[in-house]
Amino acid sequence: MTMTFRVASGAAIVLGAFVALIGMEPGTALAQEITNPGLQNASAALIVPAVIVDQGVLDGTADAPTTPTSLSELVEETAVPAELDRQHECLAGAVYFESKGEPLDGQLAVAQVIMNRAESGRFPETACGVVFQRGQFSFVRGGGFPPINRASRAWREAVAIAAVAMADSWQSSVSNAMFFHAARLTPGWRRDRIARVGNHVFYR
Repeated sequence: MTMTFRVASGAAIVLGAFVALIGMEPGTALAQEITNPGLQNASAALIVPAVIVDQGVLDGTADAPTTPTSLSELVEETAVPAELDRQHECLAGAVYFESKGEPLDGQLAVAQVIMNRAESGRFPETACGVVFQRGQFSFVRGGGFPPINRASRAWREAVAIAAVAMADSWQSSVSNAMFFHAARLTPGWRRDRIARVGNHVFYR
């Protein structure tokens, strides 16, 4: 038998094996030894590795990533990185100190105001610039934050809410707000009131 014939025969065996694999029932595995009686002098049999064929891949019904149906679900699904970049840290810190313990929509509303300010051209252009602008947030002490309990659920939520706001992946109920104050206060602002969300009242 010539070398050319042997190579051609081997290629035919491999092709036949994959044709057989494609014709199998979905969800089954193929792992069998294939030999060619015509190759009397073959020193080893050809082995086709196991392959799992999933029905969803074949018919297009494979599970697709689901879209969160609530802010709570989105927050739960948002990965919290071990280390935050500076802007994420500033925004999460503001959410934590200003609105921890509030409903998630209230926390997102606080984060949204900070992001709106940073994008407005009327305030500093970064989350950190907005948060640490003189006289804007009462929790800022000496240009920084008080200690944060980073093992708490409140911090984990604040970090996730900050990520949601930075990615603009959920619409806040006060999406165009630029100002807020604690609901217990009555500053008498001459601004357009939008709504009260959680423990804050928001204005444009």
